[in-house]
Amino acid sequence: MVRMFVRHKVNDYAAWRKAYDDFDATRSSMEASGHEVFQAAADPNDITAWHDFDSLEKAQAFAGSNELREAMGNAGVAGQPDIWFANPAERRADGPQPVIRSPSLLSLRQHGT
Repeated sequence: MVRMFVRHKVNDYAAWRKAYDDFDATRSSMEASGHEVFQAAADPNDITAWHDFDSLEKAQAFAGSNELREAMGNAGVAGQPDIWFANPAERRADGPQPVIRSPSLLSLRQHGT
């Protein structure tokens, strides 16, 4: 599994969200499985979303697709999005797993993203 993260500003969250939800069938047809959307605590028009794919190739094809580019433009995405890909980290078998209760964009910024 590969998770694609996308971060960008939008002009109007409500308008962007409608376009995002309307794009769901296309997203599914391009083999995106899970997804979630987050708004920065200090700015509701600062969006981070993630989408899951079976492979890096499928994730990259989605990220580079004309369909996504057009949908983002029509949805009011302001500027260039930041897009990155990640694989799940191996979990330690010999100890308790950490519980993340409320991830925030602030913690992401502190880690250089």
